[in-house]
Amino acid sequence: MTTSRGAGTLAAAPPPSLAGGIGGPPACIDEHRVAASLPPVNRAWLVRGAGVAYPLEVSETYFRKGFGLRAAVGPVLSLSYASGVVDRLRALGHSARAGDVTLKLAREFGFCYGVDRAVEYAYETRQQFPDRRIFLSGEIIHNPDVNRRIEDMGIRILPEKGDAASRYAEVTAGDVVILPAFGVTVAEMAELRDRGCVLVDTTCGSVLNVWKNVHIYARDGFTAVIHGKHYHEETKATASQALTHSGGHYLCVRDRKEADVVCAFIRGAIGADVIRAQFAHAASPGFDPERDLARIGLANQTTMLMSESLEIQEMLRRAMLDRHGEAEAARRFRAMDTICSATQDRQDAVLRMLDEGGLDVMVVIGGYNSSNTQALARICAARLPTYHIDGADCVAATLRHRPVGAHDETTPADWLPAGAVRIGLTAGASTPNNVVGEVVRRLLALRGRTVEELVG
Repeated sequence: MTTSRGAGTLAAAPPPSLAGGIGGPPACIDEHRVAASLPPVNRAWLVRGAGVAYPLEVSETYFRKGFGLRAAVGPVLSLSYASGVVDRLRALGHSARAGDVTLKLAREFGFCYGVDRAVEYAYETRQQFPDRRIFLSGEIIHNPDVNRRIEDMGIRILPEKGDAASRYAEVTAGDVVILPAFGVTVAEMAELRDRGCVLVDTTCGSVLNVWKNVHIYARDGFTAVIHGKHYHEETKATASQALTHSGGHYLCVRDRKEADVVCAFIRGAIGADVIRAQFAHAASPGFDPERDLARIGLANQTTMLMSESLEIQEMLRRAMLDRHGEAEAARRFRAMDTICSATQDRQDAVLRMLDEGGLDVMVVIGGYNSSNTQALARICAARLPTYHIDGADCVAATLRHRPVGAHDETTPADWLPAGAVRIGLTAGASTPNNVVGEVVRRLLALRGRTVEELVG
């Protein structure tokens, strides 16, 4: 399981001359300047894919490790995503004040290792293939700022719709396709291989860990019950892994409410028709509840709320106990540790901050379609007023945010209490430091304060 490299750590430390830069110029690389120094393709960089679904031989068309270009892209990454404001808050112990504004930043926040690696690898890919058409199979991560910068480099993000053949219709042999941190489905991988394009695989190690366990479930005749959003890219990719084994099946449950329906069926309280109707779009083809819920193994979308995953695990275990008894339930139910450590670290950090108390409001920063950011917002909203924003431009004379569970933004009046105010801050695993830093600047500006005034 992937281990977090620490809150907001970038792949390359910013050079002294760039430290403290916020935003910076568009993330474009001077390809001509470095083209002559690019190394030739090195077979040491080429590795086999993970699990049964990726039986890829060592090949000059499949890459999973870096191209050795960190030194070339490091300064651009630092200029684009580092933040002297965040560095200052860290140096002040993650808590600082300016006038009547106190800011408290979670100990773990922002870019995780998997996101860090995926973003760096996208920049290296542009350097490695300066004259090729490069596509992303979807958003590399769920952050609008990062995706805009990647598009500024001439990397096109393909729309996430349609089947694999139509989605990749314009991709031809010799084109380069970057696979995002979420991974892609088995069908997409097969389609891309058949097209003869170069694949750059940035799938997160924590996601691969889930896939391996799903393979084990399917191999041993267990249906994978996946705690996740059935329409999310990661969950779709994970679910597809179950189908690589004959007789493999999956069922996706989004939350405790849906898990409770599954438990009711296991206990015999409802019929199979209820399961078929409710999970028509969240189950494998030909799903037969009587057959496919007899032996189950729990997996999860890595960015879901950890406490909910554990609760669903216990709900399913108890349902199997009630139906089959202890000895038989032990042979019919499995649960493996597939909770991403970086997701857990960020949730634990915000819980500690909330437990310490003394905050008036929470600001949670991250893409609205980011599941791990949504989970952070849910945790915070249960304790105090919480505002989920997807970028710094949400903070102006008025605040734009998306309330927990809502589909649209809103602009609340008087969201910031008058007088002395204590604001808690955290950011999802796809949020770069430069965005966090700019949010801090704007929050202080609302009270006529500056970053330079911050003291511990």
